[in-house]
Amino acid sequence: MNLEAPFKLSPSFSAQSEKQHSKRCEAATTMNITTGILSPSSISSPSCTLFNFNRCRQLFISSFSSSYDTQIQSSWKRRFWRSISMYTSSASSSSSSSGAPASRIEPTVSPSVAGEPETIKESNKPPKQYPWLIVGLGNPGKLYNRTRHNVGFEMVDAIAEAEGISMSSVSFKAFFGKGCIGNIPLMLAKPQTFMNVSGESVGAIVSFYKIPPKQVLVIYDDLDLPFGKLRLLPKGGHGGHNGMKSVINHLKGSREFPRLRIGIGRPPGKMEAASFVLRRFNKQESEELEFTFQTGIEAIRILLLQGFDKSATFVNSPKPVKHLQ
Repeated sequence: MNLEAPFKLSPSFSAQSEKQHSKRCEAATTMNITTGILSPSSISSPSCTLFNFNRCRQLFISSFSSSYDTQIQSSWKRRFWRSISMYTSSASSSSSSSGAPASRIEPTVSPSVAGEPETIKESNKPPKQYPWLIVGLGNPGKLYNRTRHNVGFEMVDAIAEAEGISMSSVSFKAFFGKGCIGNIPLMLAKPQTFMNVSGESVGAIVSFYKIPPKQVLVIYDDLDLPFGKLRLLPKGGHGGHNGMKSVINHLKGSREFPRLRIGIGRPPGKMEAASFVLRRFNKQESEELEFTFQTGIEAIRILLLQGFDKSATFVNSPKPVKHLQ
């Protein structure tokens, strides 16, 4: 069937009338396409009817194709999110049925620069744990063994025996041992450089292991404390003690480190302090020191496991007599 023959325009139409007629057809066509109904004005003209038919067909095909693409995209999106939800629900059901919750580190995605891939960083990373360094001050050799000035050595030996730490190795000019109290790493040291230059050994250990000053505990004798008395302080000066003076100098002048002082009492009569600190303990004093060392060991455990404040409260508070028995 030939559709073009009945709708050809007559040659008698002028160019101007044909142009005006086309405008009326376009207006009618726009209205008809918008409403979906052919108006009588478009039907009255054969050329307008053909024009309307072709325009309707084109608009119908283009609108159908765009709506079809939209439906396809929507369908794929629905399928994608449906598969994600099914996978999540199946994973959660499997973990709940096994009885053990799934443990995983939640990654944090950092904003990426345009053109660069996003980097994933693991959160909740534990901070680096530094060991504690406990140093006892004294003089090396049998000549000074069990003297008052070496009470720091004896305290470290008591800690090593209680915690099963060997002190047989020699490092950094000191008898040296490593161990743990609970899950806290611990290092014990007895400098063999003589008392007045103890800082050479302590400074080398702190520098090598990068130990924070607040985790360096120095144990030494104190003439100003009653015999067997302990005093734990977070910081302070050397108080005239040559060993502490050397330690402070080799820690770059820092006094911000804890110290445990052990009282050895004052010299009797007119005895000089230098001579008194080199005297050995008698039998009764040695027995009393055993209770002091037991208190010191407990204080060290509290210090590492519960913190300085609780340890200082335990040490510096008056102890009943039955606690020492």
